Amino acid sequence: MDRIFTIAGPCSAESESQLLRTAEALRDSRPDYFRAGLWKPRTKPGCFEGMGEKAIPWMQRVREVTGLRICTEVACREHVEACLNAGFDLLWIGARTTTNPFLVEEIATALEGSSIPVFVKNPASRDIVLWEGAVERLMAHGIKDIGLVHRGFPSFGETLYRNAPEWQAAARMRSAFPGLRMICDPSHIAGDSRIVPEIAQQSLDLGLDGLMVECHVNPGEALSDTAQQLTPEAYKAMLAGLNVRRSDADEDDYRNRLSELRSRIDVYDDAILDALARRMEISREIGRIKKEHNVSILQLSRWDEIMERALRAGRTKGLSEEFVRSLFEEIHKASAASQK
Repeated sequence: MDRIFTIAGPCSAESESQLLRTAEALRDSRPDYFRAGLWKPRTKPGCFEGMGEKAIPWMQRVREVTGLRICTEVACREHVEACLNAGFDLLWIGARTTTNPFLVEEIATALEGSSIPVFVKNPASRDIVLWEGAVERLMAHGIKDIGLVHRGFPSFGETLYRNAPEWQAAARMRSAFPGLRMICDPSHIAGDSRIVPEIAQQSLDLGLDGLMVECHVNPGEALSDTAQQLTPEAYKAMLAGLNVRRSDADEDDYRNRLSELRSRIDVYDDAILDALARRMEISREIGRIKKEHNVSILQLSRWDEIMERALRAGRTKGLSEEFVRSLFEEIHKASAASQK
């Protein structure tokens, strides 16, 4: 298997023994960094919120014993200062913190003058501008070594994933910051260790540069995120089974076939845009009629009818429900805005 960038380790630092046992079990898989959360932002009080600064010497011991570089999540100035003073090798900003520009600014200020690599996870909300803004704040404070972590977005209702992948968000960030390394956190997307390898492979197929994977020497006894953590053995098996694709190929047959298929896609893209433009014109006409008769723009029964029809048609055409739903939600949002 070609070498990919990897960060691996437990969700939380629970004890020195737990960290050392996990790190020693991972050492021969050569992760670029060993991870563990010292401060754990939890949704509700009463949950395990990490060991805090008490765990810093444990992480330093991991590096001393195994030679692995160490990293953790930071959420405020105090976290940054403690980790810089302890000589951590990499830091990341978590999803909840990315959502808060005040905290990102505080972290960026604390990092000023440091050369430590900093990764930024996508925000917990579906606002990509917040992700872009967090990166731009770090850049504005002179932080040079910045990476991106795609960990998906919160799902509502019964879904396969803990956090919906929404790979289009990753594509947008890669387009906005083409020079930055982007890795995937399949543990938080999956929420279930059984499908972590599947998500990891999808991310590599889409050209992401590596993985941040939660691994615990005994996941069943973990104090946080029990279901999504791999054992070191399962992690190694996953790495061995991953197919890492080349970024490009020079063969004439490959380039000719790709060019022909891309030309066909361009034709379909033009047709899609033409159809959407005609649909929007009809929506505007519906809006004008509603105004004439003093009828409200949003009519939920009609929206339910549109969605049910689209999902039914999508199934017959082999399209995933998640894709069809997200597509028509965006179309509906634009149509409603055009009727105002």
